[in-house]
Amino acid sequence: MSVPGATAQVLAAAATGLAVAHGTPALAAIGPLRRRLLPATAGIGHPAHVALTFDDGPHPEATPELLRLLDSAGIRATFFLVGEMAQQHPSIARAIAAAGHEIGVHGYEHRLLLTRRPAETRADLTRATSVISELTGATPRWWRPPYGVASTAGLLAARRLGLTPVLWSCWGRDWTSRATPDSIFRAVRRGLTGGATILLHDSDHYAAQRSWKATLGALPKILTTCRARGLNVGPLGEHEIIHTALQLPFHPPR
Repeated sequence: MSVPGATAQVLAAAATGLAVAHGTPALAAIGPLRRRLLPATAGIGHPAHVALTFDDGPHPEATPELLRLLDSAGIRATFFLVGEMAQQHPSIARAIAAAGHEIGVHGYEHRLLLTRRPAETRADLTRATSVISELTGATPRWWRPPYGVASTAGLLAARRLGLTPVLWSCWGRDWTSRATPDSIFRAVRRGLTGGATILLHDSDHYAAQRSWKATLGALPKILTTCRARGLNVGPLGEHEIIHTALQLPFHPPR
């Protein structure tokens, strides 16, 4: 059946509008733009504090070693857990919470949200929040989308679940095969200021094999640098994020 030219144009415009609405929040993944225009989404907090966060766990080797390192340093952090990994390693997920660390949600599967339909995104985030809450006994407050790329459906689902979206202001680029303790430290140091949120990874589930070894090697120097600058290090819950989080700049289609 053919579609009249004017109708086809309207349908094409509607489809384009839906695509733009779906993907507009992904602009927050652009680091300089996020830090300047969306400071809360970049995790900008109290100028005397640095938030330390880890993605992609739990991991059967990396996470226990990291927990020991943090315990010896007297530091608590925020862990953004992947639901399927928490189900595979429930005792480690529980150990994170038992050690006093803050629990966040990174999704049930580690997949780019822009490739998922809205219903799939809602189901994934709902399942992740339920699984992680049940396994850890903690009620997550924060959500970080996989790859740091949000979608409208993801933001709406997070809002319904009581999760606040937060990304980061500096990272170690610690997921690559080329990462070393020194390269990770230098990458973090470039963006390390008071109020920063640091992104690191305690897993190689979605990264280069054993990349977490370099992360563990870099962390003591990162913590030493924070102390030398008079910065307290802790979880996002102590970070006093000072602006409202990323909001939808439009009314999503019904």
